Amino acid sequence: MSATLESTPVDNRPLGRSDAKTLVLAALGGALEFYDFVIFVYFAKTIGHLFFPAGTSDFVAQLQGFGLFAVAYLARPLGGIVMAHFGDRVGRKKMFTLSVFMMAVPTLLIGLLPTYASIGILAPVLLTLFRIVQGLAIGGEIPGAWVFVAEHVPPNRVGLACASLTSGLTAGILIGSLVAAGLSARLAPDDMLAYGWRIAFVLGGVFGFFAVYVRRWLSETPVFARMRERKELSAELPAWVVLRDHKAATILSMLVTWVLTAAIVVDILMTPTLMQTAFKVEQARAFSCGSLAALALCFGCFFGGLLVDRVGRGVAMLIGSAGLAVSTYLLYYDLHAGAANMMLLYPLAGLFAGVAGVIPAILVAAFPPAIRFSGISLSYNIAYAICGAATPLLVGFLAKSAGGIGPAHYVGAVALVGVGCAVYLLVTRRRFYVG
Repeated sequence: MSATLESTPVDNRPLGRSDAKTLVLAALGGALEFYDFVIFVYFAKTIGHLFFPAGTSDFVAQLQGFGLFAVAYLARPLGGIVMAHFGDRVGRKKMFTLSVFMMAVPTLLIGLLPTYASIGILAPVLLTLFRIVQGLAIGGEIPGAWVFVAEHVPPNRVGLACASLTSGLTAGILIGSLVAAGLSARLAPDDMLAYGWRIAFVLGGVFGFFAVYVRRWLSETPVFARMRERKELSAELPAWVVLRDHKAATILSMLVTWVLTAAIVVDILMTPTLMQTAFKVEQARAFSCGSLAALALCFGCFFGGLLVDRVGRGVAMLIGSAGLAVSTYLLYYDLHAGAANMMLLYPLAGLFAGVAGVIPAILVAAFPPAIRFSGISLSYNIAYAICGAATPLLVGFLAKSAGGIGPAHYVGAVALVGVGCAVYLLVTRRRFYVG
């Protein structure tokens, strides 16, 4: 893997008021959009019962729900590549606004969709279609968001900026967890099945349209504006340039994305549901504990970004990956033993899942500005599509067949990949693009 460095002069000014405004508005919009995407997983079992033929067991219903959750991951690469192409050609801001609109509409429609009992096979077909549109949207949103904030701040604050945005995105998970916990606590199981789950999705649609409004106040990134003024935009198809000239950066980006996938999908999104099905934890308690873990994740992402700016990407990745493996094993062994300490150990796992805040700083600096959006989108979304689509089904099976500890084995194995990436960064002293 070759080492490269952008020649653009480095501006190491402190973050200003304009930078803070950009970060806050971008993070707020991202949180609301990410809520729309992840709320589905908190109601996977309910959706599995409502949108498929009656008579299935809880385990099968959960797998059906997780399967629909996974469908959106398969759509991510297409949405990401198309939006990134135009993001590298016509501007970051336009795609940044389009992605959140594409998320809001299907989320609202899911909340209004009739069930299998009402319209038969059309119910799962339409639900799958709406999840695909959500996948297309999120495929452009996350890479675009990281590029957007990274190109607004000085290079010596990219770690903090990307981590702040990632904390905002993960705040969407926290909001989703709180909504799920609140509904579970206030509504009887029959009411939740009848209409409670719809409240979460309709609320998500409202959140999404508010995020569209918020992003009106953002401006184009200085880096893209400078490239457009100097006519430095890629003359070739950006995705082709990525595949032809930046293979090393693409491989590295895909591997660290795998780590991010394990941390978020398994530790944060799936574990509250697995607590209920594999370890018989009460639903309200599982969701409440999940809310604490999601809150810890927000702080973990932020601290991960600070660590990047202080000690570098390699050291931060090493600490985060090792901590992710250890904390996940501690949590699942405690769940297996009776869940006596899960209120302490689950937030600890959430804190180390904050390695997700380190990874964007690696991605945005791995590609030059002219193809940055396409480079990140291609590598991140393909890796997330493969891992994100397979992970819910694989981990659901492991939880059933390995005495409940299987998910920890999966996260531990992927965390070792993260350690390997960190060692590579430290040994090769890979240098990154800036600006």
